[in-house]
Amino acid sequence: MLQLQFAHGRSGNFEGMPNPARPPSVDKLKSNPVLAPYSEAIRSRAGRAVAQSIRDGQLIGENGAIEAALLDAAEYFASTSLKPAINATGVILHTGLGRARLSNAATESVTAVAGSNATLEISLETGERGDRQSHVRELLRELTGAEDALVVNNCAGALYLSLAALCRGGGVILSRGQMVEIGGSFRMPDIIADTGCRLVEVGCTNRTRLSDYERAVGEDTKAILRCSPSNFQMTGFVSQPELGELAALAQRSGSLLIDDLGHGCLIDVREFGLRQVTTLGESISAGSHLVLGSGDKLLGGPQAGIAVGSNEAIAAMKKHPLARAFRIDKLSLAALAATLTQYRDGTWRSIPLWTAVSRTLETVKKDAKAIARSWHGAEIQRAETEIGGGSLPGEGIPTWRVGLAAPDPVALATLLRNGKPSIFGRIERDRVWLDPRTLDPDEVRAVAKRLKELAA
Repeated sequence: MLQLQFAHGRSGNFEGMPNPARPPSVDKLKSNPVLAPYSEAIRSRAGRAVAQSIRDGQLIGENGAIEAALLDAAEYFASTSLKPAINATGVILHTGLGRARLSNAATESVTAVAGSNATLEISLETGERGDRQSHVRELLRELTGAEDALVVNNCAGALYLSLAALCRGGGVILSRGQMVEIGGSFRMPDIIADTGCRLVEVGCTNRTRLSDYERAVGEDTKAILRCSPSNFQMTGFVSQPELGELAALAQRSGSLLIDDLGHGCLIDVREFGLRQVTTLGESISAGSHLVLGSGDKLLGGPQAGIAVGSNEAIAAMKKHPLARAFRIDKLSLAALAATLTQYRDGTWRSIPLWTAVSRTLETVKKDAKAIARSWHGAEIQRAETEIGGGSLPGEGIPTWRVGLAAPDPVALATLLRNGKPSIFGRIERDRVWLDPRTLDPDEVRAVAKRLKELAA
């Protein structure tokens, strides 16, 4: 927090030289007229923070600088810690920054239902209790060709619910090459065990054959699970059976094929120069009984767990007690319905994920130049923007990024993060790098303005 005094760029000891000035008392600082709009508690916290900054040499004890620091500190303490941020990290789906940005249509839909009551679980026709799934079920059926659909709070929840509802007490076959650990140190073997299923490991880390699956099928086999290694990539001497082969084996053995795609993609991404990924619809067409995906990855919507599949599989998941524990809230549901509508209506290119992916190099370079002009000695360099978010590991899109030279790159990155607006980049080779591919025009201007303030 102690860097907040620099948010307006009016004063500061950028190189961290000691400041021998004795700070005013906390009582005097908190009584400054600029803090009049704030509560006593906020004024006291701001006064203490600014006094400490002066003692630590992070703030020059001059009137204008002190007032600016008091305001920044008060605004910081008065607001919540969840704030808007500008993502210039070079990662489009940045997990720490909330992954996918919502489209204007999704944002408007969320705003519309957030400040009022909404028809979440009530029928307009009868006035009786309804089903929140009705807002997305038909959209998902139309977009994927599945018999039925269910959405929950996230994809991990969808996987857990599917195993608990469909496979408890039986065997679940999983390739060793897909025995992944997802964010937060949650491991697939642990999830399978916790749902009351028996994990049946097949194949090797790099190669699993259809014959491995065939030998593993037994009387208690409930499902063959295909799990996408979404956050890493294996290359070289590797192989896995085709999805259609697994579907045929599941059919012969009377077991389910559960395909945990993770990414939730609905379109062919090869038109953007990215490698082919199996879409939700393609997995259904290949014979999967249940396909799982995320709303905030390659779908470009809110956090959500999407399950599409057979009537029987979805019905069993809906009836399970955990369905309520994992249910999606009204704001995420509103955003997801609006996002899916854009795919149905063919307007999905305006979803920020795909807008960022499809921007031309010339446009990105123009924005990079605009940012570079605001910082002396800035460097423009060709690079790659990562997709991120556990989607398409190793895949990148050409970009132009801006490198900012500073005596202390860590201090500069901290100032950018803690300023207004909050700007996130990355540090490499003693420079702070900002990638404008993910920025809209207003954000480009905001970044340039902030850099000018810091350089003044």
